[in-house]
Amino acid sequence: MYKVVKEIRPEAVEMRKTFADTMDELAAKDDAVVYFDCDVINSIGMTDFGKKYPDRCIDCGIQEANMIGVASGASALGLKPFTHTFGPFAARRVIDQVYISAAYAKLNIRMVGSDAGVTASYNGGTHMPIEDMGLLRTIPEVTLLEPTDSVMLADLMRQTADMHGVFYIRITRKVTDQIFEEGSTFEIGKAVELRDGSDLTLITSGFSTSDTLKAADILAKEGISAKVLNMFTWKPIDADAITKAAQQTGAIVTVENHNIINGLGSAVSEVIGETCPVPVKRIGVPDVFGEVGSIDYLKDTFGMNVDHIVAAAKDILKRK
Repeated sequence: MYKVVKEIRPEAVEMRKTFADTMDELAAKDDAVVYFDCDVINSIGMTDFGKKYPDRCIDCGIQEANMIGVASGASALGLKPFTHTFGPFAARRVIDQVYISAAYAKLNIRMVGSDAGVTASYNGGTHMPIEDMGLLRTIPEVTLLEPTDSVMLADLMRQTADMHGVFYIRITRKVTDQIFEEGSTFEIGKAVELRDGSDLTLITSGFSTSDTLKAADILAKEGISAKVLNMFTWKPIDADAITKAAQQTGAIVTVENHNIINGLGSAVSEVIGETCPVPVKRIGVPDVFGEVGSIDYLKDTFGMNVDHIVAAAKDILKRK
């Protein structure tokens, strides 16, 4: 069960602290939980974890593909490995190892990629993961998750710790807006309805959720009723929720912190095309390389801030 906060506000702690605290909690309960990193342990807040569990916190160095191989081996021995590095390296550099060593071998790893999308900010284009989910979406049986806030992150980590399979969890590292009340729980593979509405549906996840809700509030003041779905599981995607929303509202706008090609918008469009064709507009990075800049600058440059979402919603209504 989940409960949405009455007022959107920045979280009290950075998401990386929640990640580290939850890893500590899981390791304390289960000796099989182990952690692998690629020389960014301090960046994700896992330094204390490494001191507390020196035999269960392994720095693989800047060798991302090797890390996935080592984690897969640990899984084959019956351990429950979590891996982490920055998003671009968690996806682009490890595709063959994830495909063959982990997924094809039907092993058990949880890969965490941080600084998702434009939240990489001043790290620039080389460190800006705007294709990570799309790359991994093409590998069979990989579950793709984008937690909306720290409350959801902790719940998903607890769930996946005891689930078998290959999981990719895409997060920001620093402070994000809190959307859900403490104690909320979620069902992997099922969308979360944040707002009911009848004129159109906004489908989003992760970092983009806050702006999407703000856009829905602006639309409401103008007499436009927008349903808002949080699709935190990109794969397997909740096709039933998407189809139902299309039938109820007749138009869909997707909002993602990712390249619009092979991302959330693509996944939603695939469902719509096969079940209930309605107009769809995708908001996200428009198939360009990342660049250096503040988060606000990048959202404006790529056409994915609140104003762009509102404009897209009004445009899609004309196409119904």
